[in-house]
Order: sequence, then C-alpha cells, then structure tokens
Amino acid sequence: MPNFLLIRHGETDFNKKMLLPGRLPGIHLNKNGLHQAQMLAEKLAVAPIKAIYSSPLERTLETAAPLARALNLGVIQMPGLLEMDCGEWQGLSVKKLRRQKVWQPVQLNPSLFKFPGGESIADCQSRMVQVIDILRNSYPATDLIAVFSHADPIKETLAFYLGLPLDHYQRLTISPASVSALHIGENGSQLLMLNYNPSFSWNVFMPAKRSQRKSAKQPG
Repeated sequence: MPNFLLIRHGETDFNKKMLLPGRLPGIHLNKNGLHQAQMLAEKLAVAPIKAIYSSPLERTLETAAPLARALNLGVIQMPGLLEMDCGEWQGLSVKKLRRQKVWQPVQLNPSLFKFPGGESIADCQSRMVQVIDILRNSYPATDLIAVFSHADPIKETLAFYLGLPLDHYQRLTISPASVSALHIGENGSQLLMLNYNPSFSWNVFMPAKRSQRKSAKQPG
C-alpha cells in the first residue's frame, strides 16, 4: 500500500478573519498563502511523489500548483477531497458561532452533528476515506502520493486510519500548508508525520505584545 502526504491548502483571508469558507467559490490564497505554497514545493520537490490529487477548490489547486510544476506532474481533481459542506454556516464568523448553543455539539459530539443545509461530519469522513481507499488500491506499496485537501477532512481521515474516535478528531491540529504523512498497510496504519509546517514559527507560542493586547480590547 502506498504512502500518503495529506497536505492542507495555504492561508487565505478567510483563515485570517476566522470565517468559515466551506465551499464558497472565489476564495484564493493570500500573499502569505502563496508564499507557503512555494515553500512546500521547494521542500517536497525532492520527494519521490508519483501523483498529485486535489480538492477542486481554488485554494487547494493554487497550493498544489507550484509542486506540480516542480515535479512536472498534473494535478488530478477529486470532488471527494472537497472541504466540509457547511451549508448555511458558509461565510459566517467562527467568533459569532461560538456564542450560539449549537456550537457546543460541534465540539463535544461531532460524530452526531450535521451542518444546517450541509453534510454531517461523519459523511465527510466517509467520503474522504473512500477516496483514500481508491487511491491506496491503485498504486504499489513503494509509491508516494500527494493529496491536497482541507483541515477538517484531513483530521477526520487521520482519525479513521489511526482508530481515533470521530468525537476526538479535533484533538489533531492541521495548520495551513502543513504536511501529514500516513502509511496504510495490510496490517494497519502508521502516522509517519503530523502537521509538518515548512513555515513554522515559534511565534505561535508567544503571548501577544502589550501594545497588541491593548489594541485588541478597543472597540471597532
């Protein structure tokens, strides 16, 4: 069975503003996201990747493009790798959603949650696993396959193959433009790498500066 690189798309303005993008069209990588995509290509250009698959959304295709050029490979679009269908929540602020009672079930019992007008988290996991199963039966064990998708679908996929209950999938972290490596063998699966981020900075662990904290409290 082949090894998989599960790669999240780079940063968008929706990520920075904490908005749920869902499957809204026209969401592109921002300047930092384009830089992240280029860094990914530079890091992975030496990897023996045999094929590149991607969600059809712009942000994933734009993240996959530099690597595809570096490896002289095409990008194969697969609808099964799409972002979660958030239905009526698409475009809404996560900050506002957190204030609603309906937000709690998403965090505590995601295996039972279905987005209003969208898909259930369990259904999203199921379609992702179907794609990976198709791919793992299509390539020999020595091959390395790159799969570009989105944060929650990747986390749900990893949870399934690692035997982690779906209700716990949010314990995993998948950052923009990060790579997670998964081996799926006849005797089980192994997580070879989780959330490797070529543009990692220790600033994510550092408290905001005093001036930033003060300005953050100001209205508007």
